[in-house]
Amino acid sequence: MKTILISFITSLCFLTIACENDQKEVEELSKQFETAVETVKNVSILYSEKGHVKIRLNAPELLRYKTDKPYTEFTKGISLDFFDDSLRITGKLTANYAIRQERDQMTTLKDHIVWDNALKNERLETEELIWNEKTHKVYSDKYVKITTDDESITGEGFEANQDFSHYKIRKITGTFRVKGQ
Repeated sequence: MKTILISFITSLCFLTIACENDQKEVEELSKQFETAVETVKNVSILYSEKGHVKIRLNAPELLRYKTDKPYTEFTKGISLDFFDDSLRITGKLTANYAIRQERDQMTTLKDHIVWDNALKNERLETEELIWNEKTHKVYSDKYVKITTDDESITGEGFEANQDFSHYKIRKITGTFRVKGQ
């Protein structure tokens, strides 16, 4: 019995010594099992500026890719609510797809984009909208349509400040009122 116990302890010592791995090997092995994509379901994110909530982002799914150039994708659509300082909704933007390039600070919305401006009672519709966070500009080179209660303006290309309070449409067509003198 004593011989079996000594053999068992000796074998256990050899196994422990034999299983020792180099730290670099362990790190390389763990990287192979590390996922390159983080998935979050039923996303709701609040963005604030100087202590005031400005935007609420809702999405059924967020995919964050951890690559050399990290990016976040909303493959099942995205909805944004814009707020004033009194937390009243001033606008709503929806799109069927969005992608944000983190390092470039660029977000591209695609596929049936609708933006409703509650303050001006306007609706913008397009198939692509790009937000440059560095310049605080939103733009598109695609067909755009803006409608109000009594006007419908279309064009090829659009540019606005990020809160959509001022915008311009390129190659404009449509029916609209001209202000009298």
